[in-house]
This record gives sequence, structure tokens and C-alpha cells, in this order.
Amino acid sequence: MHPTVLAWALAQPAGSRAAALAAAYTGGTTRVTFDGRTVEYRSLEELGRALAVLRGAETAAARRPSLTLASFSRGGSR
Repeated sequence: MHPTVLAWALAQPAGSRAAALAAAYTGGTTRVTFDGRTVEYRSLEELGRALAVLRGAETAAARRPSLTLASFSRGGSR
């Protein structure tokens, strides 16, 4: 897993899904309980991918649309 993904997850509020996944990952376990549900991941790699997907979804939601202004003129310098 990319270190920035893990750092992001560890910085999330306690009790959040990302924080629970990060705690499991750093503890070396693949079983995560969140909101009364337990999920058993097949590997730490799969758990890491789940964290990357969560981070990607959050950063995509936080992005603002970009705006580009194009300007054209018919006249030219002579």
C-alpha cells in the first residue's frame, strides 16, 4: 500500500471506516468490524486496496470542477 494512503487513513476520525481498516492493516489482521458488521479480507493487500478506494472516493468528492477560459478575436494586428 502507498504510504500516503495509510497516513490518510490513520488521520481519519476514530470510529470511521478508514480508521478501522488502517488499524487492522497496521495490526496485521484481515478481519475488520465497523458499524456492527464484520468483513474478512482475503489478504492485507486486498485490505490495502479497499483503503485506496476509500481515499480515492473522498478525494474525488472533494475536487472542484476546473474552469478554463478561452478567448478568441477575429481581428489581428496589421
